[in-house]
Amino acid sequence: MKYSGWPDPGELVVGKIDEIEDFGVFVDLEEYEDKRGLIHISEVASGWIKNVRDHVREGQIVVCKVLDVDEGHEQIDLSLKDVNDHQRSEKIQQWKNEQKADNWMDLAVAEGIDDETYTAIANELIGAHGGLYEGFKQAAIHGEEALSSTDLEADEITSIVETARENVSVPYVNVTGYVDLENPSPTGVDGIRDALEAAEGNGGIPDEVELEVSYVGAPEYRIKVKAPNYKTAEAQLEESAQRAVTAIEGHDGDGEFHRERRTDDE
Repeated sequence: MKYSGWPDPGELVVGKIDEIEDFGVFVDLEEYEDKRGLIHISEVASGWIKNVRDHVREGQIVVCKVLDVDEGHEQIDLSLKDVNDHQRSEKIQQWKNEQKADNWMDLAVAEGIDDETYTAIANELIGAHGGLYEGFKQAAIHGEEALSSTDLEADEITSIVETARENVSVPYVNVTGYVDLENPSPTGVDGIRDALEAAEGNGGIPDEVELEVSYVGAPEYRIKVKAPNYKTAEAQLEESAQRAVTAIEGHDGDGEFHRERRTDDE
């Protein structure tokens, strides 16, 4: 997927060198549809340049800074020398991530979907999170909540979340759930305490997982889990809640796990 508009001055863009002349270099912009820019010889590298080909080659992928855009004359002036190594590396990684996300879009949307609908779905992700990759990343971490501000249909959101969680690797994820604990039996508060200790794992939580149980408002308790991936986080959350429910039922009390908060705001 490529942008249909024009880049902005100051923006970093990824391009492929298409043609090298004595006066400069023509670059096809990889992120923009049917857009081509020119790197003047003075913007190829710092200092005096004897031969442009000593610095660039046809087919090379480069990161350039947009100096000026003249839409009327369809001219984009670019600079290669104004991009440092850190900017180049970061931009290339961003571009590669967007290419991955473009492939994920193909997996998430129905086969045979028309281009207009495909673009509309992609634009919802971009509008909500600034890019396709970030949209899928947030969907992997936060699920349907990450797409609640979009105009996507429920089945489209479900498909995107499922695709994201199957394909996106993130440093860690946070998930939250709630468990209601009530104990009218004689053990009362002691039974609740046992259930909370069970929820916290009694020291049996894996080292790579952080799990916290906190009071929200009677009878509701919040369980927060931080883990390296969604699958582990979800499993630990559900196991924590189940331990609490089992423990409270052992005191002839009642327990129930749910994902959404039910008590009023604190």
